[in-house]
Amino acid sequence: MHKGRLEAFSDGVIAIIITIMVLEMKVPHGADLDTLKGIWPVFFSYVLSFINVGIYWNNHHHLFQAVKQVNGPVLWANLHLLFWLSLLPFATGWMGENHFGTWPVALYSFVLIMAGAAYYILTRTLVAGHDTDSALVRAVGSDSKGKISLVIYGVGIGLTFVHPALGIAMNVLVAIMWMIPDRRIEKTLAI
Repeated sequence: MHKGRLEAFSDGVIAIIITIMVLEMKVPHGADLDTLKGIWPVFFSYVLSFINVGIYWNNHHHLFQAVKQVNGPVLWANLHLLFWLSLLPFATGWMGENHFGTWPVALYSFVLIMAGAAYYILTRTLVAGHDTDSALVRAVGSDSKGKISLVIYGVGIGLTFVHPALGIAMNVLVAIMWMIPDRRIEKTLAI
């Protein structure tokens, strides 16, 4: 199967996710700058989630540049990723509205670890459908960055119960790790 419909559908879902997140931010009542102080947790939650969704979109785009074809398992693996990403608006809203309480941060971190696991499953499913000498297989490799991210997310969930700021810090750390798209794909395709 061609990959175009999967990419278009994924782009549409990701655009809707971002739209839902921004629509959840309510305009404060009041005309002075002090009114904005009360919404900083909501805004920070939105920024963190926007960055995370952007990272997934960017890396998904790069990954599919090396993909030649998709099959049924790839479609399901991609839907699995989109499912977890679609929960980010809810987790983002709960975390921001409750000023980074322990359980909201734990849920947010859980959604991120599940999205990370789903992305890892997607890459492994794609690799399984390609020849061992394909550009995709060479580019993805062992995906140690993906595995390390899952460990950091897991540690972050545990640290959330020590203090929610520690869980947020682990989520920010993973986002920083992924801010630059994976260059392995670009280098492999340039060969």
